[in-house]
Amino acid sequence: MATDVRGASTLRDERAAGRILHMFGGPYIEVNGARREIPEGSKRLLVFVALRRTRVERRHAAGALWPTCTDERAAGNLRSALWRLRGAQIDLLVTDKQSLSLSRDVLLDLDLVNDWASRLVAGTARPQDLTLAPQSLDALDLLPGWYDDWAVIERERLRQRILHALEALSQSLIMAGRWAEAVDAAMAAVAVEPLRETAQRMLVEAHMAEGNRIEGQRCLDAYRKLLRRELDIEPPPDLMEILRSPRRAIVLEVAGEQAHAPRPRLPSRAGLEVGSPSSADR
Repeated sequence: MATDVRGASTLRDERAAGRILHMFGGPYIEVNGARREIPEGSKRLLVFVALRRTRVERRHAAGALWPTCTDERAAGNLRSALWRLRGAQIDLLVTDKQSLSLSRDVLLDLDLVNDWASRLVAGTARPQDLTLAPQSLDALDLLPGWYDDWAVIERERLRQRILHALEALSQSLIMAGRWAEAVDAAMAAVAVEPLRETAQRMLVEAHMAEGNRIEGQRCLDAYRKLLRRELDIEPPPDLMEILRSPRRAIVLEVAGEQAHAPRPRLPSRAGLEVGSPSSADR
């Protein structure tokens, strides 16, 4: 699977002031390339405020993070969490008597992946976006083990965004003639949601574009068995028709689906620079 092992260094190149809040594999912060741990009792507060991307009223934050406590106790817990952050010399939050917000010079790795996904879905991807970076796969399971309603909602929102991006990535890679990578991107989506029809469709189309009709048939047979077992239904007829289409027709069909959206000019496979998604060119 094509990945970019330079993800962390790319994030550092994108930073505004040397501070990155990592949601994937964390949360933890990175300051000028050095990892620093967040006090356990302050993680939820920092992440909650960061995900809002705007100012948050103290009372709202306290009530959302400690819903079973009295207002007084919740406010005390919030003050304690802020005190732990200051004690660890982590000054990522801007605070006053009424509200909290994330400092503007703090970069979120989540935003970089979100921007990458948005460009792919919108059809405005840059050449360096056409790679399956580790961060995009990490984003499929944001904050694992966190069951707060606000964390669950954000995790599912990002998960759906990344699944759409992986399908769009597979389409773009088919058009670039990078069929093995197109298969990888589609398989990543299928691995997360095996019942997802659009992901299965892209996987079959990627195999067919490469000329591997038998692989396409094998994937479709497996999908049919899965649908029968889980939902007692058959794949839609138009999905079955893909196997009857010649390779060139598959590529042209994908091109037709993307004709309404502008795409970057794609260099040759050998000349493509592999890089992680960034928000610098937004």
